[in-house]
Amino acid sequence: MSIHRPSSFVVQNLERVLPDWNLPVLWVVIVLQQARCELVDITPESEQEKERLREKFLRFGFEVAFSLRDRGFLSNLIDPRTGYPLLSQPGEILHDDTAVVKALLGLPVIHNRCCVLEHPVWGKAVYPSTLLTSAPPEVIEPILRGVGVQQGWKELNPK
Repeated sequence: MSIHRPSSFVVQNLERVLPDWNLPVLWVVIVLQQARCELVDITPESEQEKERLREKFLRFGFEVAFSLRDRGFLSNLIDPRTGYPLLSQPGEILHDDTAVVKALLGLPVIHNRCCVLEHPVWGKAVYPSTLLTSAPPEVIEPILRGVGVQQGWKELNPK
């Protein structure tokens, strides 16, 4: 997980992605999960793995988003499958998790039937997800850690 200022695409298209959003300041939380298989080809195994990782992110993301909302911050998670926000009205354009990760982390993208990231360690076995919030990093970080510990997530690069 990492916290970033939004990409220029998100800044320029915020009202088209999140029409309910009424604050210009936001942060993007990128969540990368290591998959059990490469996600390049569409196979029963890769589709099942994508669904498993999507569900894991949704459990995590909803908990984080509601914790941030309880503190008075706008928060939304993007459905990795559809690109639409899950806690507000869908916008007229989709949010592309892969493009955001490429823009903010610089990971290469493989263009296949769908775009797949190439992680420096995990290769093509990486599943990206994003959460958007108006909360500052000093509020976001302890919530990410707390929910992560509660749900059994492992921190690969502890500070």
